[in-house]
Amino acid sequence: MSAPREPIRLVVADDHALFRAGLRSVLQLQDDLAIVGETNRVEELPGIMRGTPCDIVLLDLQMERSSLLEITRLRRRARIIVVTASEQLDDMLMAMRLGARGVVLKHFTMEALVEAIRAVAAGEIWLPPVLKEALARRDGEPKYKGLTRREYEIVRHAALGMRNVEIARRLLISEVTVKTHLTSVFHKLGIRDRVQLARYAISAGIVRAHETPS
Repeated sequence: MSAPREPIRLVVADDHALFRAGLRSVLQLQDDLAIVGETNRVEELPGIMRGTPCDIVLLDLQMERSSLLEITRLRRRARIIVVTASEQLDDMLMAMRLGARGVVLKHFTMEALVEAIRAVAAGEIWLPPVLKEALARRDGEPKYKGLTRREYEIVRHAALGMRNVEIARRLLISEVTVKTHLTSVFHKLGIRDRVQLARYAISAGIVRAHETPS
């Protein structure tokens, strides 16, 4: 007889105590799942994960402004499933690009969350069909100089001297989303700051040398 498999170890990061309690009450009924840690603060996650090895982090994307940016660091220690009440495609797509392995909306059933956990633990990417279709359409938008449409828009505005808060207002997105996109662009283009970004934008024809914001 083979030895019983170890349960999938979970850390829950969510700032709503009732939601965490609901997860505990449901997930503890699953023999193959175990919550080994929880927190309501993003900055506590690295310490929890150092002291308590885990397989998957259930991360509330709206918990703090830094939640999205934290994915890149956390993914080195565990697989990340984003749990969110927001249906903003930009944030979900960026979470996947930064290394999340799944997205579960909070209005989904607990059965869907359990399915996502098991799939991600098995090495799969988990997205419900409606999000697969939406994200596929977004990824299929035209590319500009290796950038997505949204990245192109943000590069153009940043190269024209607009601050993150101004870009966010212009594009009707959050400031943290702008910052996250710029982090991705800097990494993709191998540049370090906005001066280099402006030079790139001019050389790539995204902006003209003497152009001013409209």
